[in-house]
This record gives sequence, C-alpha cells and structure tokens, in this order.
Amino acid sequence: MIWMSDEWKDYEVLDATDGERLERWGKHILVRPDPQVIWDTPKSQKGWKKHNGHYHRSSKGGGEWEFFNLPKEWEITYRDLTFRLKPFSFKHTGLFPEQAVNWDWCRDKIVEAKKKNPNREIKVLNLFAYTGGATISAAAAGAKVTHVDASKGMVTWAKENAVASGLADAPIRWLVDDCVKFVEREIRRGNKYDAIIMDPPSYGRGPDGEVWKLEQQIGALLKDTAQLFSDKPLFFFLNSYTGGLSPTILNYMVKYTFPNLKGFNVSTEEIGLKVTNKDIVLPCGNTTIWIGSDIIE
Repeated sequence: MIWMSDEWKDYEVLDATDGERLERWGKHILVRPDPQVIWDTPKSQKGWKKHNGHYHRSSKGGGEWEFFNLPKEWEITYRDLTFRLKPFSFKHTGLFPEQAVNWDWCRDKIVEAKKKNPNREIKVLNLFAYTGGATISAAAAGAKVTHVDASKGMVTWAKENAVASGLADAPIRWLVDDCVKFVEREIRRGNKYDAIIMDPPSYGRGPDGEVWKLEQQIGALLKDTAQLFSDKPLFFFLNSYTGGLSPTILNYMVKYTFPNLKGFNVSTEEIGLKVTNKDIVLPCGNTTIWIGSDIIE
C-alpha cells in the first residue's frame, strides 16, 4: 500500500504516460519527465495540448524548460502553509508535493506531544532541508526547528516560504552548512533534539565542494545522528529516492542503528501521488519512520 496525501487542493497529477507526468500547480499546468512512467497510454487530458511549461530532457543529460505564459514565480497553498514556486534546474519547481503526507504525520505527532505536556519545548532538526516544507510544518505545530541545508539559495527560499506562511517570527534557526559536518559539531557541543528529519539526495555537494553519495555515507551519518536524540525522543524520519536502497534495506539500517533507544518501533512506507485521470498511484520514494517510546500508539 502506498502512503499519500489526500489534502492537496492546489496540486494534482492530472495524467502520466510515456515517461512524463502532467501536473497542475495552482492555476498552471506543467509537463515534467518521470522515468518511472514507462507505460504508453493515450493523452486524452486536454492539458497535454495546452500547458504553461514543459521540461524537455536531453539525451546528453539534463534538459531545459520551454514556457508558455508562465510567470517567473507563483504561490500555492497546502492547508495553512504557503509555498513559493519557480521552475529551475533539472525539472524542479522548489517543492516535492508527495512529501505532504510526511509533513502531516510529523505535525500530528508534535501536536500530540504538546497536548500531553503543553510546557514541553520540542526541538526538531531538519537535515538536507531544501525549501522547508517539513520545517515550516513542524514550526506551525509549535516546535523549535533547526533547518540545515548546504545551499544558500535553498535556505533563502525556505525563509521566504516561512514568511509567506505567516511564520516569519517562528523559532526557526536557518543554517547553511554541510549536514555531515554539522551533525559532528552538534555531537561535540552536546546538543540534543526530540525529533530528526532527514531527506538526503542520492548525490550532492556541500558548500565547500564536499561530495555526498547516499549509499556510501548514509550509514555513518545515521550512527552519528543517533547521538543527537534527547532522553525522550519523538521520532526520526528518513526519506530516500535512491533506487538501490529498497524499503527493507532502509528499515534494517534504521532499526539496527538505533538499537539502544528504548521502546523503538520502525516502519518503512512507500509514498506516492494519485493520478487523477487514471486508477494508478505514482511511486515517489520511501520513508522510514522510527517512533520513540513516548508516542508509540
């Protein structure tokens, strides 16, 4: 069973066929490549012929956008959150809509913990935090969040999303830093967190050119991250888009990295997006969840 959000109003996958998905982002229709869409069905949805942007993939790698009356930037909302969008490198818009199901889960758990103890300060660490979907969702739930990403541009974008969502004054610490080095420094400082969210890319570079390869480095990072949990941790989230790491492997990695944390419960869910014009769900990666003893249901 694929885990997915049913709360989106400003986003939907209208159709998917022949290596591409047709999406509605607010009032604008985009066509973007999706290597998992290997079936070929008729393009009956009218958006295929009348869209505002089309990302054409190149046979040499990468690709480029073609625009048709599309603004440089626009906004969409999810529940009480607002996100600024703009098409940029390699087909992206600055938001991964499938992650909304994770934002909701984290938010619900923070709210539950606050209800049990209204005076408790809940500290959340968001690593590889991108444009801040999980950050502002956790902040909206009442958490104190540390947002870490190696890209200065992404951190600036995340701040803009927080402002647009009415969270300009929320207790969010914005950091441009290499996530691996940051975790190592936090261990030395003795800082602790009640919840940790991690959404690492398959491949990337830090602010000083540090190379990141998920399959080679995730194990060591998980071991270090385990040292940052508070005495009463709430949860840990690990998202993965890497095809070489199956849900079972991810589950084992988390389960056996945190063996000394009392009362743990680990599960791995496939996440996806419903396709409006077909009776299918697009797979969009996996999420492994470690639930602390304080909130196990």
